[in-house]
Amino acid sequence: MDKTKVYIYLKVIGAVVFWGISYVWMKNVYEFYGPVTTMFLRLSLSSVMLYIILKIMNWTEKVAKADYKDFIILSFFSPFLFFIGESFGLKYVTATLASVIVATIPVFTPWLGLIMFRERFSIVNLLGFFVSFAGVCIMVLDGDFRLTASVAGLAFLFLAVISALINIVILKKMTIKYSSLTIIKVQNILGALMFLPLFLIFDFKDFLITRPSTSAVISLFNLAFFASTLAFIFFTSSVRSLGIARTSIFANMIPVVTAITSFIILKEHIDLSKIIGIVVVISGLILTQKKRQRDFRLKKEKKLS
Repeated sequence: MDKTKVYIYLKVIGAVVFWGISYVWMKNVYEFYGPVTTMFLRLSLSSVMLYIILKIMNWTEKVAKADYKDFIILSFFSPFLFFIGESFGLKYVTATLASVIVATIPVFTPWLGLIMFRERFSIVNLLGFFVSFAGVCIMVLDGDFRLTASVAGLAFLFLAVISALINIVILKKMTIKYSSLTIIKVQNILGALMFLPLFLIFDFKDFLITRPSTSAVISLFNLAFFASTLAFIFFTSSVRSLGIARTSIFANMIPVVTAITSFIILKEHIDLSKIIGIVVVISGLILTQKKRQRDFRLKKEKKLS
């Protein structure tokens, strides 16, 4: 394997590690700040960091005024609604379970493609959907099929999943006109502005008197720099080099990273059923992407011929 490919794989692995451990960083920050404050600070810091990085790269791409309406709608679903679902969900369930449920987003994309774009999916994709759903059930139900996870937490997390799916539909239109870096920058800025009123109304007074620990401040910086900035840059450039299908396989490992780091840092108890659930969910995720991998290869071969 040449050095260029090694560099590409290191970038995508770095993105997966940053996103996987981000659930642990959020848990650390939540000991001092609520979800709204956390997301407002995270997006604000990330916006500043992205601005500096793009300035250094001399990256200039203006957004047309006519497209701001679409960007506002896009940002409302992600990061605003997505982070509300993910952040509040994480308040009620473990970091591992939260990452597993959010990781099921690719499981629902074939259904989204069928409804919105008339895209067909195979029996293997359908099987993957049910396998992943079974994996989630293993993690949230006990031996007597009683719910062991918080209903509120699950509802918030599935709000994040639904928001991400709607985001995909709108994003498909935006990527035709703008680069991924520009889209991420605008989404972060608009997302921070959307969280600002909630922050000022509900959290500002507590924010002024709260004295976070050094660990919480470092975790917040890590969320902004590694999870909301570098991870997106790494993942986007990896998609450009490896393609969506091959890059998505790595993304399936995010729950594994979360489980390991939660066990080490947060001392979360991970029993055999949780391990089995993670393996089953990831197996289902891989099955849902089988057709997309094949289609990607066929398109590549067609271009080369």
